[in-house]
Amino acid sequence: MLGDFLITVVWLFFWTMALMVFISVFSDIFRREDLTGGVKAVWIFVVFILPFLGCLIYMIVRPKVTAQDVRNIAQAEAAAKAASGVSTADELTKLTQLRDAGVITVPQYDALKAKLLADAGAASAAATAAAPAS
Repeated sequence: MLGDFLITVVWLFFWTMALMVFISVFSDIFRREDLTGGVKAVWIFVVFILPFLGCLIYMIVRPKVTAQDVRNIAQAEAAAKAASGVSTADELTKLTQLRDAGVITVPQYDALKAKLLADAGAASAAATAAAPAS
């Protein structure tokens, strides 16, 4: 009884993993921009006709890093750099300019300033806690 259950669980695990590999390969084929329509059709045909062997061949033949991957990595790094380039002092300066221009009221300025300083304090506390002790 227990042996049948364990065999069933292992069997379901491997079928689930095979299905996930199949879905990943299938979606990767459609997502890639360096493959033409005909090449994509051939890969889809191979993956459907010989699912296990087709997926294995595709994973072996696929380049580790495509031009599309490099472009996505560069965009992510640029976004991270742009996001980290804004400091709390810059944001306070912008808030002060908005207050001086009359775009926001003094109570709004005080509330936004308090929120900004609280967020900056929480971020610095989290960074201090995450830093390794020497």
